[in-house]
Amino acid sequence: MGLDQRKQRHNKARRLQGWALPGLIIIVASLLAMSGESGRELLRYDREAIANGEIWRLLSGHFVHLGLSHWLYNAVGLSLIWFLVGQFLRSSQWLLVTGLAILCIDAGFWILEPQLQWYVGLSGVQHGYLMAGILAGYGERRVEMAVLGAVIIAKIVYEQLLGPIPGSELSSGGAVVTAAHLYGAIGGLIASAIFYIRVRRQPAI
Repeated sequence: MGLDQRKQRHNKARRLQGWALPGLIIIVASLLAMSGESGRELLRYDREAIANGEIWRLLSGHFVHLGLSHWLYNAVGLSLIWFLVGQFLRSSQWLLVTGLAILCIDAGFWILEPQLQWYVGLSGVQHGYLMAGILAGYGERRVEMAVLGAVIIAKIVYEQLLGPIPGSELSSGGAVVTAAHLYGAIGGLIASAIFYIRVRRQPAI
């Protein structure tokens, strides 16, 4: 086997590994979707239930959905996000983005959205992925990432001022909690700041 062939196989393996996290998320969300309404009620972010000690909902609520259309909407969205920016961070970094996005969403809900009684879905975390991925890829693809970043920021601002994007509630099959998008994006920004600080602290060789 020649050097070029080994390099091609290595690059292919790396690309496949890069899709491990979104693939796992989609599989988990698919399995949870099979639990139906009873599973959704047991796993969703539910403020009263969390206050009574059911803290697993702070995590599981992001992986259950309103129904088939909501699950499909998020699965397609996640795949598109990974196609656009998934290559710019390592798997360990994406895991940190995931954790920080979920943490920011849950904290934002609990502290700033006391009127929100329940929530399901991955869209908030997806906005964290977009923010972190855009910033990570800016140095390599400035024009594309600048345009994509402007679109996402405009979307978030629109949602905070005017409400959900027209048609989004119909596509997802229920009400859209736009605050999740803002808090998730903040989580992505925090993760990007951590990555930047770590790079800056690395000694020059």
